[in-house]
Amino acid sequence: MTEETIPQRKDFRFFHRLRVRWAEVDMQKIVFNAHYLMYFDTAIADYWRALALPYEEAMHSLGGDLYVRKATVDFRASARVDDVIDVAMKCTRIGNSSIVFDGALFRQDQYLVGCELVYVFADPATQTSRPVPPALREILTGFEAGESMRTVETGNWKTLGEGASALRRAVFIEEQNIPKELEWDEHDEVVLHAVARNRLGQVIATGRLLDAVDGTAMLGRMAVHRVLRSGGHGAAIMRALESAARARGDREIGLHAQRSAERFYARLGYTVHGEPFEEAGIPHIEMRRRLDQ
Repeated sequence: MTEETIPQRKDFRFFHRLRVRWAEVDMQKIVFNAHYLMYFDTAIADYWRALALPYEEAMHSLGGDLYVRKATVDFRASARVDDVIDVAMKCTRIGNSSIVFDGALFRQDQYLVGCELVYVFADPATQTSRPVPPALREILTGFEAGESMRTVETGNWKTLGEGASALRRAVFIEEQNIPKELEWDEHDEVVLHAVARNRLGQVIATGRLLDAVDGTAMLGRMAVHRVLRSGGHGAAIMRALESAARARGDREIGLHAQRSAERFYARLGYTVHGEPFEEAGIPHIEMRRRLDQ
């Protein structure tokens, strides 16, 4: 490899950041070589989240799974304990049944270690290769081209209810153990809903907007797929519902935020209004945001 071919940060769209832990260094006080494959594999898992794909559900929908065929590592320099490193990944080639990823590990702008991972798309039962589905091919090439991996739609319950209710059931009833009789109410049939979908059409986030009372509309039932949180999908739902509220003349949006999500809403401009309370056995706080600010 010549100096000109050494990977640079600008060659990649996707980065996964991590800090080297004490348990990952060897007697030479540098990262033990086998851990670099773990770093790249961890980055690949995050890469799928960047595609807005919950991996297990996505592969089931595509009718296959990915198996590593080959992994090669190019060692140029070592990472040390407490280094903050960025693991860059990109899809560089898609064959009939194979997908090739190139990885590069950077400490700031310094290239440390490279990797090539070759996967084969295959039948999970027999592990015999299958052609890469066109939908997956389009998602990978679209991501590397800078395209959005998500669409957001607003509408009524008749149009969006099936997808929204499935996600709400998974998040609120199954994950948070909220009684189902508290989850469903008469508002669903009449209020505005929003859903975010990935490029397989799977619903990955949802929320709803109630009619305004004295200029303040209440937003609620915000849910994001468990493995895709912190990917901007909840914020996209919020922006869509805020735009709808602003368009119909609402002056303010309020919401009952779970305390665990308070910082998420604060980053979107919402401030605390009133005292903490419990709802369905979960600590909440009311938060509000003016739409004319």
